[in-house]
Amino acid sequence: MATIRLDLQKAEKVMKPMHAGGQPPLGGASLTDFFHYLTEAGIPYSRLHDVGGIYGGNRFVDIPNIFCDFDADETDPANYDFVFTDYLINALVKAGVEPYFRLGVTIENHYWIKSYRIDPPKDYAKWARICEHIIRHYTEGWANGYHHTITYWEVWNEPENERMWTGTQEQYFALYDTTAKHLKACFPHLKIGGYGSCGFYGLLSPRPAWLREEDAEKFMSYFHGFFDYIKTHETPIDFYSWHSYGSTRDTVQMADWLHEQLVTKGFGDLETHLNEWDPFAGEFGTAHHSAEIAAMMIAMQKGYTDMCCIYDMRTNTAPYCPLFDIRTHKPIYGYYALAAFNRLYRLGNQVSLTCDTDGLYALAASDGARHAMLLSNLSGEKQSLAIEGADLADARYYVLDTERLLSWAPHAKEMENNEVVLIEW
Repeated sequence: MATIRLDLQKAEKVMKPMHAGGQPPLGGASLTDFFHYLTEAGIPYSRLHDVGGIYGGNRFVDIPNIFCDFDADETDPANYDFVFTDYLINALVKAGVEPYFRLGVTIENHYWIKSYRIDPPKDYAKWARICEHIIRHYTEGWANGYHHTITYWEVWNEPENERMWTGTQEQYFALYDTTAKHLKACFPHLKIGGYGSCGFYGLLSPRPAWLREEDAEKFMSYFHGFFDYIKTHETPIDFYSWHSYGSTRDTVQMADWLHEQLVTKGFGDLETHLNEWDPFAGEFGTAHHSAEIAAMMIAMQKGYTDMCCIYDMRTNTAPYCPLFDIRTHKPIYGYYALAAFNRLYRLGNQVSLTCDTDGLYALAASDGARHAMLLSNLSGEKQSLAIEGADLADARYYVLDTERLLSWAPHAKEMENNEVVLIEW
């Protein structure tokens, strides 16, 4: 028996956007045929990294796709090709999704044959000015542009990953320093950050089988070196982004460690974004995968993380396709876990909840009149539910399991392992 105690009058924190995503589901005749799924699930942000395939499809988002000739005059609008990125961002805005713009390039998995775009820019100051003009195009109307709300601008991605950056730590730190100082001087109201860390797997015991010892050490060295550098150089940073493809338990351990480290380093109030995550990615389309997704959002909401962007929202590439069937492009279990979280997100405030069962993740939210609770059972066994502090006589129960995709289940008073339950009243 799992006992859950609620205090609906005790608001603990504002609900956070834990159900944001990576690149949007480009596809179909219009390229945006599937964007309505984002609207329907209430996806709040889409992080624009790896958009459109290798090299950004040579059309989308990446700096070399927008500003094709680095030697050209960066102040001349004629030297920018915004067309496909305009189309993408306008479609996201229409769908009610705020773009989260990664300033950089797409991963090059075959860098070991030849790298094309992942080398350090040859002029950091000019690269920063190019970024400035891209921001002006999308937020200030420059070059027949727009006045969109795009809050977050991320400088590069995973520079400690040789598939993303061929330079040294110090070269990336210098690029971030130059870019962040320039962009904050131009746009003090926007949020500039980085660096999309690969994660802190070196903390785990045992470590993941795929993790090389030298990579574990490199990831940690990058983290400490980066914050030492920006503190010494008084470099602005509005958010720190990092990644995890570990389980919910492992990722919670890393998130807690990150917060402790930031407090120690004097950055305790810094926003942190888990902007790539996908636990047990190879299990996409299963009940266990959706239960891990729900548990992760619950755990991150309760912890110190300010935003999560699942990797990814594309519809056609396994295994990093947690939300859609790659054959039909229709939503699968993971999608409905995000849609369920959105029902709590819309209520505004997380309220007090305690649960006495390890592995049963539970979260409640309220707007004062309406209430909802999300449960994910990763305990390894069936759990009967005893819920105290709320009158659930007229509540509606929805279940996400091996057979049901967030379907109404009025008698769902107990949970199988790997089951997700949404309760509204």
